[in-house]
Amino acid sequence: MSTAAAPAIVGSAVPQPYRVVSRRVDTADTVTIELAHDAGPLPAFAPGQFAMLTAYGIGEVPISLSGLPDPGDDRARRLTHTLRAVGAVTRALHATAPGATIGVRGPFGTSWDVESAAGQDVVIVAGGIGLAPVRPVLHAVLAGRARYGNVVLLVGARTPADLLYPGELLRWAASGVQLGVTVDRPADGWSGHVGVVPALIPHARFDPAHSVAFVCGPEVMMRFTAQALIERGLPASRLRVSLERNMRCGVGWCGHCQLGPLLLCRDGPVVDYARAEPLMSIREL
Repeated sequence: MSTAAAPAIVGSAVPQPYRVVSRRVDTADTVTIELAHDAGPLPAFAPGQFAMLTAYGIGEVPISLSGLPDPGDDRARRLTHTLRAVGAVTRALHATAPGATIGVRGPFGTSWDVESAAGQDVVIVAGGIGLAPVRPVLHAVLAGRARYGNVVLLVGARTPADLLYPGELLRWAASGVQLGVTVDRPADGWSGHVGVVPALIPHARFDPAHSVAFVCGPEVMMRFTAQALIERGLPASRLRVSLERNMRCGVGWCGHCQLGPLLLCRDGPVVDYARAEPLMSIREL
């Protein structure tokens, strides 16, 4: 075995220890953790890719990157992940405190390919915790703001208390991002939009003929969002969605994440809607 092949093998099969360096509570069940590995870090992640995070002694789960990777030497010295406590593993990861160790495998899957949207308007639509995987898209666009046209961010949540990154939403709007926020169930004092996030699309200012869209959230939300964007004139080939299935190995070996002809840990999670739409319309898949 060559020494050149070792890092990829280690990254895909053996969890590497990363230290939790910060933990921020976002909502009642969601946190954002920052991980650091100062010696022997994994290869750098791209926006849209995911890691398999291990809670030692309990299990591992796929979690997308929610922050930009480190610039520099193409190594993932720091990783940012936002996760919701919904099962045994995510509850354990949710509870980790700074100083604790988490296992990390990756990077896995396809990226959003933000660079290909240069010169175009950028439309980002997120539902619930789906805002986390598209957050690096917005960070990348804002980091190179002059290279992109209008930037639209449309966000939906169940309630105002479930909105992720509320402080960042305000900062993004102040920086010129066209922000739309809606909730399913308003709380006392809520004066914003109430309803589903696809209802915001007809009012957004972007040129459908010169736009790229990035969409993440529940599948039903992504289907209706895609339909609304296509009705505005945006081609399906420039509409990208992030699909989730039961990912286990991360490299297309086990088949748990199969969606028709796709193994989403390898061929996804980010897929052009022109390719995803026929698969998302079949309930049994």
